[in-house]
Amino acid sequence: MRISVIGSGSALDAETEADAEAVGRLLAERGHTVVCGGMAGVMEAACRGATAAGGETIGILPVDDCTAANEYVTTPIATGLGHARNVLVPLNGAAVIAIAGAGGTLSELGFANVYDRPVAGIRTHDLPWVEPVGTPQQAVDYVEGAVGSLDDSSSARFQD
Repeated sequence: MRISVIGSGSALDAETEADAEAVGRLLAERGHTVVCGGMAGVMEAACRGATAAGGETIGILPVDDCTAANEYVTTPIATGLGHARNVLVPLNGAAVIAIAGAGGTLSELGFANVYDRPVAGIRTHDLPWVEPVGTPQQAVDYVEGAVGSLDDSSSARFQD
């Protein structure tokens, strides 16, 4: 299934980078595809972890040039929409894992709520619909369990 990973797009501290890479790796090891914004920061680290584990990654880019994607994106989607593409990232996953983040992440979390996506958060915004977790393992476990509790018709569209 496709799981969206969102978070800081700029320079990361070592803990955030390690967590994002671990989330990507765990998702790939469990057969999931990572959906993200396709650029730097958490997006790049999650894609790096997923591709290292043999997984697939989809980058929904804010720019109109597919070559702008980080090197670990297997399927870049150029939108030319800037931050308006933030709606597409949570919309294209069955669930969302947020790691740290600022305003862009906050907008994606808002859209995750609008579209009823389960959200696990590691050191991210404190919102009522975000399940705070402490580790990448807990984040992946949470979203798998949350999606598993949805009816089959709503989660089937996110199968690869």
